Amino acid sequence: MLFNASNCDLFDAVRPIKWVDPEVDGNDHYDILVIGAGAGGLVTAAQSRGRGARVCLIERGFMGGDCLNTGCVPSKAFLKSCSVAHNAKNAHMYGIKIKGEIEIDFEAIMERMREIRAQISDNDSAERFANNLGIDVFLGHAHFTSNNTAEVNGKSLKFLKACIATGGRPWIPPIEGLDSIKYHTSDNIFNL
Repeated sequence: MLFNASNCDLFDAVRPIKWVDPEVDGNDHYDILVIGAGAGGLVTAAQSRGRGARVCLIERGFMGGDCLNTGCVPSKAFLKSCSVAHNAKNAHMYGIKIKGEIEIDFEAIMERMREIRAQISDNDSAERFANNLGIDVFLGHAHFTSNNTAEVNGKSLKFLKACIATGGRPWIPPIEGLDSIKYHTSDNIFNL
């Protein structure tokens, strides 16, 4: 991702560089361990905690998952700008006259998208889930070590139930020559 003020604000919320995982006692058990802090994982963790469960949430990438970072939010912000441009160019169909040419400022459209993403990132932030909701948040890659234990960042976590909410990835079609050119997916298109 590009490093500008909005992206830095986003990163500070969804992948804080100075994040410290909670301390765990080897005898402690979580009622539920949630792997993946995208839309599904965040809802599962928050709802479980709201019902009194002791919850552990693990994310290896960015809190908020695809929806906040590379999917729903940036695509809808981008599409809104496209809709406004289309309506302005076709205003005459509604009896509106616009003098002069309509200009598209792609850089400004992308910055608006990044600002929106940063503004709402607190909702999915590691700090909110840890400090406000009382969920143990770990930022790292989890792997199961038994039916009721997982490890993340060298820490062993015991749990009663687990939810794997790791989402999806863009599928790259097997098109001959595609691997030899620069192409875009939802993982990198919003960094243009």
